Amino acid sequence: MPAPLKVLVVPSLLADRRSAYLDHLEAAGLEVLRSPLGRPYGEAELIQGLRGVFATIAGIEPYTERVLRESPDLEVIARFGVGYDQIDVPAATHHGVYVAMAFGANHETVADLALALMGAVARNIVVYHQRVAAGKWGWEFRPGLWRATVGIVGLGRIGRAVARRCKGYEMRILAYDIAPDEAYARSHGIELTSLERVLAESDFVTLHAPHTSETDRLMNAARLRLMKPSAFLINTARGGLVDEHDLHEVLLTQRIAGAGLDVFRREPPTDSPLLTLDNVVLTPHAAGSDLAAEAAAGQCSVESILAVARGESPPASLLLNPDAIPGARTRRRRVPA
Repeated sequence: MPAPLKVLVVPSLLADRRSAYLDHLEAAGLEVLRSPLGRPYGEAELIQGLRGVFATIAGIEPYTERVLRESPDLEVIARFGVGYDQIDVPAATHHGVYVAMAFGANHETVADLALALMGAVARNIVVYHQRVAAGKWGWEFRPGLWRATVGIVGLGRIGRAVARRCKGYEMRILAYDIAPDEAYARSHGIELTSLERVLAESDFVTLHAPHTSETDRLMNAARLRLMKPSAFLINTARGGLVDEHDLHEVLLTQRIAGAGLDVFRREPPTDSPLLTLDNVVLTPHAAGSDLAAEAAAGQCSVESILAVARGESPPASLLLNPDAIPGARTRRRRVPA
């Protein structure tokens, strides 16, 4: 009898708990291996961890060309989320490894945290908490969200979910997108405009663009200085969109009012000067992490992995690299249909 296919669950938060979607994999006859590290894998550690592994439920570990080349048993990377900047997709395609995503699983959740960060930085919630906890009192008149102007950079699933929430605050909504959907924007009361105008006129600028070579350090010194001194920057997308040195400088000099950051260029940002500022609210790349999003992303990952185990392709709506199919590694049914 052949050995069961092995699935490595990499994100430490998933590896530390039982869940129905992982139970589903085991019920189908697959062997679930849980990361023992409690932190993201480095490249060499990932190569070691992938020995004999058929599929991964992937976090933010690096699936480089070397990793893919040296992991001949790997057939599918099921990303537990929607970002894939840590995956060399052309290399995965070349080596016949499917890259499957959890599209549609967490955009509402990320939008929730983006709005929460807006409220936290505008109303000084963290500083107020520290003040009261220290036995002190006192407050200031602060900006609010009601009828403010929000600028959304990237009007995809998450940007649109943010816009829907902003309508409840009767906000004026500006948006910039490299491939704008003008009909959608018109029908939802969103004003599409240039990035420069979004930055210059918004009380809150919230980033929802992918991190690519074109968007790396999108928010640099020049663009940050286009923002109003009273404005706040929110980033729940990717840390690489922001030049953190430049952001620290404009925050330190109060050239902008504050920032709410869930993502960083280096995670965790243990040596970042941003940690020392009191006009910043920081969260640990947690925007997509509520129970509903976990269940949805887990289900997407399981569907993709079981499809490949049956000798099929992952669902087309989740598959990032359909061109992997012609050069795919051995595709044979090993679990029941």
